[in-house]
Amino acid sequence: MLETKALLLFTFMYFFFSALLVAPPTEFISAGLTIQNVLSRYLGSEQIGFVYFHIKRTSATLIFHSLLPLCYYIALGLFAPQLQLFTPWLAPFWCQVLLSISLTLVSAACLVVLYWSQNKWDNHPIARQLDNLKEPESNWRAVASSVNVEFRRIDKFTSGPPTGRRIIVTDSWVIKTSTYFVHVAHQSDIHLSLSATEEHNISYENMTSVQYIHIDVISINKNISRFTLRLNALDYKDLKEKLQSPVRNARNIVIRQTLSEQFLHAFAEQISLNPVFHPPPSMEVDTCIGCMQKQSDINLYKRCESPEPGQPVPEGSGEPCVQCYCRPMWCLECMGKWFASRQDQQRPDTWLGSKSPCPTCRAVFCILDVCKIEW
Repeated sequence: MLETKALLLFTFMYFFFSALLVAPPTEFISAGLTIQNVLSRYLGSEQIGFVYFHIKRTSATLIFHSLLPLCYYIALGLFAPQLQLFTPWLAPFWCQVLLSISLTLVSAACLVVLYWSQNKWDNHPIARQLDNLKEPESNWRAVASSVNVEFRRIDKFTSGPPTGRRIIVTDSWVIKTSTYFVHVAHQSDIHLSLSATEEHNISYENMTSVQYIHIDVISINKNISRFTLRLNALDYKDLKEKLQSPVRNARNIVIRQTLSEQFLHAFAEQISLNPVFHPPPSMEVDTCIGCMQKQSDINLYKRCESPEPGQPVPEGSGEPCVQCYCRPMWCLECMGKWFASRQDQQRPDTWLGSKSPCPTCRAVFCILDVCKIEW
């Protein structure tokens, strides 16, 4: 009974760590425990040769994953020598079956990769896909060269972990990487549409709620299969700026605003509740010095109560607010962005109740001191 429990525990631990290697978390990526890092010399540089890097990566990944059952068999033989796994004819029947399946998987994976590598990777699925995107009297290597050149540019859009499902958008190409394949589509040949969203209460990155959106990419080229982009809703704005085609939202899916947009909305709502400021006729109001586009429309006027002289400042309240004597020089949006930039970025829940120095004279103010200008 104890041996059975030990074998089950060993099996559970092996497959647990195998799952971490197959889908490495952030900690594994930081430690370099990824196929890309271990086989970096063989794979080459993704920045220089993006297509060939992923052709080799997907091939190496297939072989590595096929080795996991065989490695389990070997590790089990070392952990439980009484099973006699290194003399298969003496091992239990289920162990013989496991060995046969493991050897079959490794052999099949090696044969598949050998077939892919024929004629300098002409048979690889990624190469075949690029062959469907070539111009007449050309070949897939010309398409790969175009993808490689555009991937080197610094203005491309990228989203997702470097070892997982990543989205890359260049001037001409929409690319999605996955474990065994890389989807590529030309921007001029695709239709984009929002298909679904995911809501998660906690993100593994910053422990806050997060929304993921799904965008279907449908190519007019019948030889290019459709695929779905999954990305954080906060990256959606940057993605749209890089896309040439509009993203249709036929289902009227509500996309969550970025943290800064949410704060600016709450900032404007609170200021609308504050008393307005009526400037004297002699006061000149110029263009906002932050954006140089809108007219200055807010003024800082101390309204909150400060402790009497000699009284201690309440703990956690920071410096008391003081009167600002600057003339109106900022618009509401720029002042909101300035206020947010001066807060603890790890505690967005405290921003509205916090304080900030005036961007001009550094006089401390809170959100109650921001008044809308009304003529």
